[in-house]
Amino acid sequence: MSFQEKVENYANLAVRVGVNIQKGQTLFVRAPLFAADFVRLVAKKAYEAGAKHVRVEWSDEELTKMKFELAPDEAFDEYPNWQAKALEEEADNNAAFLSITGGNPDLLKDADPDRVARANKAAGMALDTFRRCIQSDKVSWSIVAVPTVSWAEKVFPDAKGEEAVTKLWEAIFAATRINETDPVAAWKQHLATLDEKRNKLNEHHFHALHYKGKGTDLTIELPETHIWTSGGSTSNAGIDFVANMPTEEVFSAAKKDGVNGTVTSTKPLNYGGTLITNFTLTFKNGKVVDFSAERGEETLKRLLDSDEGARYIGEVALVPHRSPISDTNLIFYNTLFDENASNHLALGSAYAFNIEGGKTMSPEDLEKNGLNQSITHVDFMMGAADMDIDGVDKDGNRVPVFRNGDWAI
Repeated sequence: MSFQEKVENYANLAVRVGVNIQKGQTLFVRAPLFAADFVRLVAKKAYEAGAKHVRVEWSDEELTKMKFELAPDEAFDEYPNWQAKALEEEADNNAAFLSITGGNPDLLKDADPDRVARANKAAGMALDTFRRCIQSDKVSWSIVAVPTVSWAEKVFPDAKGEEAVTKLWEAIFAATRINETDPVAAWKQHLATLDEKRNKLNEHHFHALHYKGKGTDLTIELPETHIWTSGGSTSNAGIDFVANMPTEEVFSAAKKDGVNGTVTSTKPLNYGGTLITNFTLTFKNGKVVDFSAERGEETLKRLLDSDEGARYIGEVALVPHRSPISDTNLIFYNTLFDENASNHLALGSAYAFNIEGGKTMSPEDLEKNGLNQSITHVDFMMGAADMDIDGVDKDGNRVPVFRNGDWAI
């Protein structure tokens, strides 16, 4: 299969399986300028599938970096309201949303952490309504990645320029099953396998999970009415979609005040263009009460101070250590990939659909049912080959869920 055929299959997968565009539907793409060629290919596939409109919101890394270097200080407390309203309006009209990632992991490594934190907070507040729409699966949405030279050279430090980009493309193709004879069929089989694990976890309906590994001894209680979900989702209009491509996870929500112990990261976290590495979080009654990081500690502090909910866990995701992504033995420095090579947790808001009836609950009702609310949702990786996880019922009985980093259930 030629490179061009693989890229076309990748675009087709994003359209047909990722957002699963429907005839007469609008596709809203949020993309960086470096992905322009791929965006045009996505648009072609979307129109061929029957899309009515393909609208694109562009961003540019160089302009972003320039702003953090040169803009006046007050600029970082503002977010363009019209952009937030545009997303809300498209969501009200049942558009599908595709986001494209893949930029420079070190883009803002020299930026003022205070500016980065304030910019993220302003965006989080402005986009709160749209984020709630996404996190309740009101619409279909998906995220895919396109390589850049800077990202590729970070992943493959021994390669340069186009050689590194080609290597990263091939890693992306492998992770997203593009090398299969029929990628769409391969994804359907993969999602069915994830559904089997999801169903077993829902049958057990554990009271808590206990994680044990190097630097981690953590107990996470689950809401009474929690639901485990897998890679596939369904929008309010009944459209099946896959939010993350790739995906290897089965996930649920943590009980906001039920997290206790210590967890240590196992892969770098790229947050707002800054890497946070080798960090440890200590929880008491759900809240982060202590933390440290080898690199990016100030950025981590500002993430945790985004709002009251940023110090609590929203998402609990289980991913086997052996997976197509983990087997590459690569650190992607990109959460879309790294989180699917490792068990992970998310600081910040929980997904409403992870409790019974959550999709139609108000934020206040979600909180009453144990789900954390926040303007942020940041996944971090904490799984490893030595990790054991037990499911614990209300009577304290334990069932092995993970042993040595892989499924035991």
